[in-house]
Amino acid sequence: MEDHAALERIVRAFGAESGTIHWVGGDGLLHLAACVGHFPPPVMDAIRVIPVGKGLAGLAAERRTCVTVCNLQTDDSGQARPAARATGMEGAITAPCLAHDGRVVGVIGVANTQVRTFTEAEQASLLEHGRSLAARRAGGAA
Repeated sequence: MEDHAALERIVRAFGAESGTIHWVGGDGLLHLAACVGHFPPPVMDAIRVIPVGKGLAGLAAERRTCVTVCNLQTDDSGQARPAARATGMEGAITAPCLAHDGRVVGVIGVANTQVRTFTEAEQASLLEHGRSLAARRAGGAA
């Protein structure tokens, strides 16, 4: 519930319509912990567990930095998974949740129904939100 409430605040702060938080599980995969917004069943199936390196969330974990797409509907970079189009979202950004020691412990993402280019300041802000989520999850030790 804490993850959901935090995600709702972050989605609002970004003026976005949807968002997700994934935590790295013991299996090394990203597991969905919270989501805000409408996700059709096929999308939910695709985002429940995400391998590092796959899709926007997996790439943010792998690269240890923000991954952005200004329009998921027309993106041909290969960064977004095919199911991402089914969300109806266009502008999207994901950022790793980094622990104090630099480990990636999760990924946070938000998306908009309109085309959107995220500024450097917005990217820095989402990275900071990710660090705060990681620290809270570790009880302040991360």
